Amino acid sequence: MVTYVLDSSAILRYFEDEAGAARVSEIIQSHLQGTSEAIIAALHWGEIAGITCKKRGRKAMDAALGRLGAFGLQIVAADAHRSVSAALIKLQHNLPYVDAFGVALAAEGPDRVLVTADFDFKAAARDVKIEFLPVK
Repeated sequence: MVTYVLDSSAILRYFEDEAGAARVSEIIQSHLQGTSEAIIAALHWGEIAGITCKKRGRKAMDAALGRLGAFGLQIVAADAHRSVSAALIKLQHNLPYVDAFGVALAAEGPDRVLVTADFDFKAAARDVKIEFLPVK
């Protein structure tokens, strides 16, 4: 079974109904039907919260996180092992530390695919499977 690792840019595209929103919706539907799994790093969850709160306010943030939570996505913690893995990925690929967690999660299994709208991840495309959402 495929496990999709959704980063904050993918979820924000979904919420804003921007390019790639339909694909993220398909992934979420597949997750809800039990034909795939969708997960998100806790750090990306926090990034979604911060960006949504800054753009739309606290009530919108709470609503967005509630909606996202209803999908039953597994929120994966930043434990000691993942933190070190992310640090090494950050250094190797010159990625922001938060984004390196997405790569670290995708690297944890052969059937994992990182889904993102952030083309900075191209540097890590040799090491993990990445599905890039369309450019806006």
